[in-house]
Amino acid sequence: MIVVERTLAVTAAAGPVLGYLTDFGNTAAWDPAVQRTTRQDGGPIRPGASWLQVCRILGLTTEMVYTLVAAEPGRLLFHGRNEGATCTDAVTVRPLATGAEVTYRVELEMHGLAKLATPLMRVEFEKFGTASAVALTGALNALAGMRTAEVQFPPAPSTVLGELPT
Repeated sequence: MIVVERTLAVTAAAGPVLGYLTDFGNTAAWDPAVQRTTRQDGGPIRPGASWLQVCRILGLTTEMVYTLVAAEPGRLLFHGRNEGATCTDAVTVRPLATGAEVTYRVELEMHGLAKLATPLMRVEFEKFGTASAVALTGALNALAGMRTAEVQFPPAPSTVLGELPT
């Protein structure tokens, strides 16, 4: 399994940061591997919402469907899957006096023959993790000054959809 985690301090308040990160479609703005992320359903973003993400990694284009599995104050959990891999993105947002602290953790499990590429993918994901952290910090800092009411939030209290598929 590949695990990449980064913790960022940003100047935007926790509310707008969580609202921005709740929409997985925003990954295309800050993740250098992502070519596009498209919402697959409509309505409010809440657990069960899904996105199709198209990435280019090591010269190959791949698609993965992500679902928002859990949304609660300060925490989001997305689960992605395709024929070659399963990915979990866990996000925590904590208020700070000067903005917010964001921890973004990606766990990627390769399947079948793709598992042979795990060592190479680990190196590539570390590079993406570093580049993404820089770009995400910039995107979130651009939210500084937004009022909480300007951003849609996940439903409260915690809503969790069943267990993660295996």
